[in-house]
Amino acid sequence: MRRGVGITGINQQLLQKAKFSEKGSELAHDHLEKLSKQFEIFRDNLEKFAEKHKNEIKKDVAFRRQFQDMCATVGVDPLASSKGFWSQVLGVGDFYYELAVQIVEVCVATTQQNGGIISLDELLLRVRKARGKSKTAQDVSQDDILRAIKKLRSLGDGFSTIEPTTANGRILIQSVPGELSMDHTTIISSLQTKANFTSEQLKEQLKWNDDRIKSALDFMIKEGLLWVDTNGKQTEYWFPGLFTAQRVQAGESV
Repeated sequence: MRRGVGITGINQQLLQKAKFSEKGSELAHDHLEKLSKQFEIFRDNLEKFAEKHKNEIKKDVAFRRQFQDMCATVGVDPLASSKGFWSQVLGVGDFYYELAVQIVEVCVATTQQNGGIISLDELLLRVRKARGKSKTAQDVSQDDILRAIKKLRSLGDGFSTIEPTTANGRILIQSVPGELSMDHTTIISSLQTKANFTSEQLKEQLKWNDDRIKSALDFMIKEGLLWVDTNGKQTEYWFPGLFTAQRVQAGESV
């Protein structure tokens, strides 16, 4: 019969485990220290790169997006503050804060027309017009608009994005406080290819009952998100946020 492990054997096992644990902690600490040094080196190189290419970052929208993506891979947010290195060298903090103000101005000015929901296409066009065509004005892209809107979200409710549900759909920007229900966003998302519809078309597309459709439409009409046209044989509903977007896409003045 095998004898059990004695007190001495147990103590040796515990001591061995303690040594393994201590060595493991030591290796983890060394590894973390090396990673930290590598990160600092990369950050220094990133700052040198930014300083060397600051003019391209400011003026070239594609280059600016690639730079932003490169920063994101190492957890560096050049927009986190309007002060410090990134603002002094690149002016990116000031650029995006100024852009955010212009976005707010456009959204406020168009709320009466679209009920507080505007397509990203139209918002970009209007912001570009507001910035003017002077040599000192930096061009902006859809990516710049979306990054500025993310900063606006930190101020509280009022700005959010509605993602398209189809490949050719448009991103929409909601600029008024208040949460839209799933029914409201489903209706908006279903209208990505056309701006007007009837309740019958909506019923056929979404397979909802009359009460559910009426409740959703009544709320959206009350909030100014839909226009109602009763001149035809059937009552038509127009979504101004997409109606003006189609005009923008066609090159018409807005």
